[in-house]
Amino acid sequence: MATKRSKRSTAHHEAPYQVHVLESWEAFVDLITDSPYANWAFRGQCEAAWPLFSALSRYLISFGVHPDAWQAQESRILRIFKRKAHQFLGHIPDPDDDLQWLALMQHHGAPTRLLDLTWSPYVAAFFALDRATGAAAVWALNPAYISYTPSITLQDGRTIHPSAMDPRESGHLRRYFLSEDVPSLWIGEPYIMNPRLTAQSGTFAVPGTLSQPVEAILSRYPHPPETLLKLILPSARVRDKGLRELYRMNITYATLFPDLDGLARSLAYELEFHWRYDPRAQGAGAT
Repeated sequence: MATKRSKRSTAHHEAPYQVHVLESWEAFVDLITDSPYANWAFRGQCEAAWPLFSALSRYLISFGVHPDAWQAQESRILRIFKRKAHQFLGHIPDPDDDLQWLALMQHHGAPTRLLDLTWSPYVAAFFALDRATGAAAVWALNPAYISYTPSITLQDGRTIHPSAMDPRESGHLRRYFLSEDVPSLWIGEPYIMNPRLTAQSGTFAVPGTLSQPVEAILSRYPHPPETLLKLILPSARVRDKGLRELYRMNITYATLFPDLDGLARSLAYELEFHWRYDPRAQGAGAT
């Protein structure tokens, strides 16, 4: 694969997983079209250097919460949300469906251990490039291997059983993930999805530890190159054409967030684009 794309991408071999620097939008499209990654899940980040930490991990680390308190504090905010959210909800999730509650918390901006993923590499590319000023990244994760293998022996000798750890089942999220016992990962979505998750072809990564980023967790799996892929997109060479093509596909904040907030956020790109002239090349023009 690296040989086929040698003119437009560069493979890096320092990491235990796959890393490619893509030199053009065409190289990105080429790599994801009719590729072995067709059934993988994707995440776009506007900074390639950012690790794959959840918002909850970043918050706990940034604001100095002692690691010994992480498990209790996470359970506490979930408990608070369950007690109070009913005042604003038309549909109240099953009290025992913790994954659906976390997805609801994530949807409304609470820090949770969930990482937003999408089944669409194009949606991931939009989130990577939209606010990028340097090198952005699209990560790809293999859910068939990560979530649905009967058993996996990690490099430290521990064996996990992903297909029996499904956090959608009653008690499994607390037992296998919130307990912080094993640095594992699960990919999937709750049984009941919200409109944004549907619009974004969304899914989640659920890590079994808050102290390690996803790439560190998966680096301890037996075959990291079959599990994780990082595509680095230099914005100077990829962003303009990429966003223009995504715009033509109707992938914008207005469609990915089908509400007033999404419409408002979509207006930022309109500052860079006009159908009749190039706003970067001249001043005032037709509205």
